[in-house]
Amino acid sequence: MPEIAIIALGSNVDAERYLPLAAAALNRLGQVRKVSSTYENPAVGPPGQPDFLNAAVWLETDEEPDSLRRHLHDIESQLGRERGSDRYAPRTVDLDLCIWDRKVDDRSDHPLPDPDLLTRAYLAAVVAELIPDFEHPETGETMQAIAERLAPGADLRPRPGVTAEMRRACTGTST
Repeated sequence: MPEIAIIALGSNVDAERYLPLAAAALNRLGQVRKVSSTYENPAVGPPGQPDFLNAAVWLETDEEPDSLRRHLHDIESQLGRERGSDRYAPRTVDLDLCIWDRKVDDRSDHPLPDPDLLTRAYLAAVVAELIPDFEHPETGETMQAIAERLAPGADLRPRPGVTAEMRRACTGTST
């Protein structure tokens, strides 16, 4: 079993509904240890898209990365996500494996750790909240240092109500 499996959750279509449903579905894949805060931020990609809500979950699971990704795609499909050619299209839910223990895998289709951890403030912030002292397996920076480096200029707005619903949905508590 990995020490750390971090799943990023995002949505910009009825996110207040879909993020708690996605978080609850993760319990089928293992034990949710911790749920980060949820932040609203501008969508990446072409202008005019609805803002995203983003969070992360620390999951204990026996699943290997490839199997876990398949299960994450299954959950996305069950929650109405349709994959098309537009990688920036609005979506009900986006579930991405960002970190799986200290594994480094540079396959172009699903690298680990997720390269966006080093460039996207919204992702670094939620992961750092879960594992602040975890050292990025490639850079050696702590997740907290990465989040602090990316924070200037980031437009992250806390959404405590969604955070509470996500925590309640997957752990039975709002803390």
